[in-house]
Amino acid sequence: MSQTSDQVELRESDIRAQYGAALALLDGFDHAPRLAQAGPATAPERSAGIGTRRAFRSTTPGLVTRRTAPAGAVSLQDRIGAVGDDALTTPLQAQVLQALRRALAIALAVGDQLGDRTGLTALKAANLNGTLSADRRVAFAQSLEAEALAVLFVFGSATAHLLADRAGGETVDLSQIDELLVENAPLALNGVLWELDRDIAELATSDATLVATVLAFADALQDQVTARAGSAAGLEAFRQASWHVAADDFALRGFTPARARRSTPLTMAFKKPHEVIGNHIAKAQAMRLAKMLMAYDFDRRLNPFAELGGFIFTFMGDGAPGTGKTTLIQMMAGLISGYCETAGYPFRYQNLSTENIDSYQGKSGQNAKAFVDNILDPNVIGFGTIDDIDQLAGKRGDRQSSAGQLEITAVLMDAFAGAGTVVRGNCTFGMFSNFPENVDDALRQRAGARFLVDGPQTQDDYIDILHLLLGKKHDIPLGNHDLYAAQAIQRAVAASYASHARPKEAALENVFDRVQDRIGALDTIAKLGTYLKAIQEADARFTGRAIKNITDAVKVRAMDFELPDDWMEDPELFLFQDYDTKMGMISELRKPITPETVLQEINRYADSEFRYADKSDAVAIDTAVREMERMAEARRRFAAGGAA
Repeated sequence: MSQTSDQVELRESDIRAQYGAALALLDGFDHAPRLAQAGPATAPERSAGIGTRRAFRSTTPGLVTRRTAPAGAVSLQDRIGAVGDDALTTPLQAQVLQALRRALAIALAVGDQLGDRTGLTALKAANLNGTLSADRRVAFAQSLEAEALAVLFVFGSATAHLLADRAGGETVDLSQIDELLVENAPLALNGVLWELDRDIAELATSDATLVATVLAFADALQDQVTARAGSAAGLEAFRQASWHVAADDFALRGFTPARARRSTPLTMAFKKPHEVIGNHIAKAQAMRLAKMLMAYDFDRRLNPFAELGGFIFTFMGDGAPGTGKTTLIQMMAGLISGYCETAGYPFRYQNLSTENIDSYQGKSGQNAKAFVDNILDPNVIGFGTIDDIDQLAGKRGDRQSSAGQLEITAVLMDAFAGAGTVVRGNCTFGMFSNFPENVDDALRQRAGARFLVDGPQTQDDYIDILHLLLGKKHDIPLGNHDLYAAQAIQRAVAASYASHARPKEAALENVFDRVQDRIGALDTIAKLGTYLKAIQEADARFTGRAIKNITDAVKVRAMDFELPDDWMEDPELFLFQDYDTKMGMISELRKPITPETVLQEINRYADSEFRYADKSDAVAIDTAVREMERMAEARRRFAAGGAA
């Protein structure tokens, strides 16, 4: 990684000046946990006759070999030295210690420079001398918190960068750091090092799992600090700053992770496209979107599909229970994972679930923000899903929506179509629901595409799904049936799109017929616009955002072509080409936009909105009727009791 003109070189002398303080933190300190539980953190048991602590002699030049009793309850040198069964410190353990010392020194050096830039150094001196005025104490506290967050992020980012080459195939389950204290930088480092010590004691049983634990901790630290920084003041100087460490080829740009972090292996059961029965349009768009993601250019940090206007950043998948939403997710995640494995790209999948709703004020919003930031990370190909979004995100104005649900709604609305939303084309978000009518209208309209997941429909579909689910351990003959022929995607999709030449919802069908009877075939921009206005008059919720979503869907239809499979199988053909070459290759495959295409997309989108509105109104009416019945029964019982 070369240094750019806007980067400040972090001098080696400034880093090495912090080695003493960094080593003191690794050697030992006292820390009484304030947020986490202080459960026992014992070293792994050893065979009889082998001590739990061993003499430490570094195998790496430059690492201090002096060993003293730890100064307090935490000693990462002892903790790391106790990993495994070898009585001697291994080279990899020494390298981990060196990486931690180096990362701490870099973080402390950045903290010092940040203090000079923001005036915090002068405030610290005034506070030490007792000359800090009362009106400056709030600014002092905010600056201390900002410094703590910056130092923690640099520590996590530098650790991840320095140990990236030591990462193996092992993974550990570590996603939450409890002892995250941000009153000041020294306390913040004590807290996270205390927790790292506990994590190593619990999870590291070998050198390989030691590295995996430290890397997982560094990733989790970056994620949580970034989420916390979203609501903190005084961080503008850090966000806008850029540092470079020449010796480590380490570049730091605000809260951007310094390395493309490894993707966590998915444990879900992937599905093949033919295993998704029915749902032809949803399946075709999911398959196409999986390939679109792979056109992302990591150097330019942009996807040609995003620039051409045919990229699906957010989509809504809705359908009755059991129609195949989960299978669709498994298929799409499997395709992206396979393509990324072939290209050597990092892939990150994450699902936002009801477990992220927290009773503490602000915590649900932080969880949602961390989820969004993880998927948006421009260093990875990301796929984020929000299953059962009607339960997760609250509907504004609904008294049954909790504060946590409303926090999640606000975060998702801002992330999906906020003032600062940037669509790079490296990730996509899918919202899924059995009851989309219960999703907040504004949030639902932020779904740029609609995937109607209606499951198997035809006789052929039902034969295919029966054969698929029965498996192979039977002797029942297939009979007169061309297996999976109905799932041939191009033929099925063409038929599905053609079916939207007319609306399907009765209310929308009335609007369509009335407009067409008055002005004739809808084959010009003016006539199509007239139809859109008539839809808006029938449903006031059909706003300008709906028109944008429709036009985005039309642009996606212009990209209604399959990127050749060999482009995904041989990265040199397409994936590893430069951005301009990719743009040219894609542009040659674009299809023309026709009035029929626009009309089909208007009907597809408007059908979904009318369907949601009808269900929402029906649910509201049913709820009101039940309330009236309860009140009538209550009055009857009250009157009967009064008469008695």
